[in-house]
Amino acid sequence: MAAQMEEAVLNASQKEIGVDALGQEHINLVFALGNEDFGVDVNIVREIVRVPPFITRVPNAPNYIRGVINLRGTIVPVFDMELKIGMPSTSLTDEARIVVLSVSDVMFGIIVNSVREVRTIYDSQLESATKLSTAMDKRYVMWVAKPADGRLILLLDISALFDLEQILLEDAKE
Repeated sequence: MAAQMEEAVLNASQKEIGVDALGQEHINLVFALGNEDFGVDVNIVREIVRVPPFITRVPNAPNYIRGVINLRGTIVPVFDMELKIGMPSTSLTDEARIVVLSVSDVMFGIIVNSVREVRTIYDSQLESATKLSTAMDKRYVMWVAKPADGRLILLLDISALFDLEQILLEDAKE
């Protein structure tokens, strides 16, 4: 009901303001970590799966690497997003999911507390993340989205978060 009202208000405001004034649209998968909402570009999301009862640990891996899973014959590394961004790790609930992402042909999963929604965010709703006062490293957050419902959604830069350029360079050397 609330989502329908929000959409009606947004549609009405779009007609009043004009869609051009809202700017370019960005479609994001919104998920929860702790009490915060985060988003990633939906174009890099491959699928969302339940957290299996067992994730194979990787010896000598950093603490934010939970391990690997076998996803229909493909070995996928799984990262604990809370630990990676500096939040305390919480125990997994039935709502926890692994969001499988693919960036520059590198496929990996991130554990999130719950998946909230797929949301369209417009340029006019974005603010720079430099003003954030948080323990989290600001270089991992591209933007802070302020949708009409009053929530704040931190839009993550997945490439910076996992230093994928460095990983790709190391793969090219091998």
